Amino acid sequence: MNGLIRTMQKLKTITHSFALCIFASFLTAKDAGNANGLAPEVVDLTAEDVSFQLEKELPYLDQPFITTQPQDLEDGLVVGSLDLKGSKKDRVLAYAKKLGQPASKPKAGKIDSLLIAHRGKLVLEAYYRRGRVNYPHYQMSITKSYTAYAVGRAIQLGHLTMKDLHKPVVSYLKDLDVSKLAKGVDKITLHQAMQMRSGIRLSKGRLHNVVRQPSLLVGQKQAQAYLQHSQPIQPAPREFKYQSSDPVLTMQVLETVVPGTAEQFIREQLLKPMQITNYHWQEDLSGFPKSAAGSSFLSRDMMKMGLLTLNGGKWDGKQHLPKEFVKTATSPLVRTRPSNHYGYFWWSQNHEINGVQYPSAQGRGAGGQFIFVFPTIDLVVTATAHNQGMGTMLWELPELLISAFTS
Repeated sequence: MNGLIRTMQKLKTITHSFALCIFASFLTAKDAGNANGLAPEVVDLTAEDVSFQLEKELPYLDQPFITTQPQDLEDGLVVGSLDLKGSKKDRVLAYAKKLGQPASKPKAGKIDSLLIAHRGKLVLEAYYRRGRVNYPHYQMSITKSYTAYAVGRAIQLGHLTMKDLHKPVVSYLKDLDVSKLAKGVDKITLHQAMQMRSGIRLSKGRLHNVVRQPSLLVGQKQAQAYLQHSQPIQPAPREFKYQSSDPVLTMQVLETVVPGTAEQFIREQLLKPMQITNYHWQEDLSGFPKSAAGSSFLSRDMMKMGLLTLNGGKWDGKQHLPKEFVKTATSPLVRTRPSNHYGYFWWSQNHEINGVQYPSAQGRGAGGQFIFVFPTIDLVVTATAHNQGMGTMLWELPELLISAFTS
């Protein structure tokens, strides 16, 4: 039996390697520098081709693709042209070109895309390195931001209310063995969990023991493990701690309150109405969608999430998410650093330029996945990258683009 298992594992490895070779061979068929001016894409792409592993096999583009007149792909985005005057337009283009140059630090500067929307129109679209217009880019913690919006969509459709966010999480999870839960977990609410203030604290040893037996984490057992093995939960308000348990609890509740499954709900009710169909979302050990990281989205579809935020939850003239929810999600509910605040899995930050304060809401993901929303100047920017760490864009982009898009 052991020999058979080893043979099957070897065949799986060979098959996977062969698939990567085939995948890489057709990726080079169409890339940047197209004579027809179209954005670079992967040809003959299928849903099975989208994965974090296969994305790493994408060959770098021969040269960056940058356009200030993006093509109308009939994907729900309104396109326009970058109509800044003189030196301001030059500064934006210089920055876009700079992102395609070799980085001074090998662990940073590996930008794959930059998209800018101004006054509701996509006005700049750029792809570098692994960036492709039709290939979903892997997303780390920004997946949390999409998870929050899935909750918002559930509220919009009447499966939850804003008041329900203040009910105990355990009241939704009927399969828990409450006799084994840590003291105080019955006081944790979604409102707290989506701020990373659940108060769950697991030692490294306990956390290791939790994840080493994945068969014991199926369904609500994943929530059971976090809530059972946590140290006692302290009274609110609790300290902010960036951890996977809080988005996991959020997804667990979503699974229980929506019709069908959370995966179906996200696909059919959150994403499909926004014409987001070419994406990938990994499955967690629970069998539910991952919530702390693990989604893959097109840069253009990230832009849709940014515009949805800018417009207070409206999409295509309809209220897709409750305005109150979006406002709360992107509000500075908890201070994490002197210039950083957190809402419902969304960051917020103020930027002072020439003595004027410009607020921003941000979706952030390790590696360099960003959605920047600057409401007072009607500006949305998205970016993808495959850095080690966050890179420098989080700090340098706001100041440069705010100054370019203001008088």
